Amino acid sequence: MYFHKEGRKLIGVTFLIWLAIFGAMVFLVHHWTLFHGLFIAILFALWVAVSLFFRIPRRVFTDDSQRLISPADGTIVTIEEVFEKEYIKDECIQMSVFMYGTDVHVNRYPCDGTIEYYKYHKGNYFVASYPKSSDLNERTTVGLRLPDGQKIVVRQVAGTMARRIVCYAREGEEVKQNQEMGFIKFGSRVDIFVPKHFAIEVGLQDKVKNGISPLCSIQPPVKQ
Repeated sequence: MYFHKEGRKLIGVTFLIWLAIFGAMVFLVHHWTLFHGLFIAILFALWVAVSLFFRIPRRVFTDDSQRLISPADGTIVTIEEVFEKEYIKDECIQMSVFMYGTDVHVNRYPCDGTIEYYKYHKGNYFVASYPKSSDLNERTTVGLRLPDGQKIVVRQVAGTMARRIVCYAREGEEVKQNQEMGFIKFGSRVDIFVPKHFAIEVGLQDKVKNGISPLCSIQPPVKQ
């Protein structure tokens, strides 16, 4: 396990704050009570929680060119037919992975492809499990063209606690399955939009892991 680069500064600063408070109390408090001990312990536990939020566990990734692999850790909260209006611009299947505070929050590309579309949207910070959060919350949209020419969308969605979405996508870039796509600080949800004829392999409330869990199999393009 290691810590993501997006959190290393915050981890270091919060540890120094805890150390300064602890040092000040050592010099200023002459008679320690249970309250003082609990106070320091709670602050240390908060620092540990912040650190673990940015953890990146070592994993053996699933390498499967015939499937889309989950871009996020979490729980499947949405599987439905929708009209994707930004990049695919057609009816498709939306799958949404909701990330709880204890989940790993790095995001990865679900397949090989070329980034043809990227856009950051300002927005609100509704609870990410709310269905409309995909359209109303702060978010990034990444449009990928697969090697066979088909299109998918991966969308990072901020939630109630998230205040910064980090996305490394650049239009024109060739990306690989399980390559790091970004990170959502203290948040929240990732939506995946795929063609309707793809074979979905997950169900509602299934637990998935980024880089490991297949979401669906890639089916050949539908002939017009």
